[in-house]
Amino acid sequence: MTGVRVREMVYDDCDRVAEIRVTGWRTAYAGLVPQSYLDSLDIEEDAARHRARFTSADGSAVNLIAEHDGKPVGWSCHGPYRDGDTRTADAELYAIYVDPAHWGRGAGQALLAESLHRCTAAGHPRMLLWVLQHNTPARRFYERSGFRPDGTEEPFEVDGVQVPEVRYARRLTPG
Repeated sequence: MTGVRVREMVYDDCDRVAEIRVTGWRTAYAGLVPQSYLDSLDIEEDAARHRARFTSADGSAVNLIAEHDGKPVGWSCHGPYRDGDTRTADAELYAIYVDPAHWGRGAGQALLAESLHRCTAAGHPRMLLWVLQHNTPARRFYERSGFRPDGTEEPFEVDGVQVPEVRYARRLTPG
């Protein structure tokens, strides 16, 4: 995809981010999490959560938008790694979603590259992220960008079904 531009998210992006996130969940996680959960996702509720987080944010999380032809097609969020209630020196990619109609066109790579750049510049030694164990396309996406599973797994439950997650890590080196 040519013409992808990454910028910081603004309040007016909340509705589109919710649409991207919910559509992304329904597409990427079909067959991985219960369909009843995917069907229950509500774009308006998700947008309200984004607006609430956006207005009450402490500035530690960075929300980015990927645009193509001036239209948001992707969203990512990163910040300090959370180990329970404790923030560590590492960075964490909390979320990255691209409108499924734009998959494979560079928006996800552009978002990830910008997050990596910003976290490296901020002096974080590593970036960590969590991915569903059986989400093979996402795992390949992260591995192409230098992330590797670090051996840490975590149980994750969706509508009473165990959907284990795997933690990935990548060293961040300036220059």
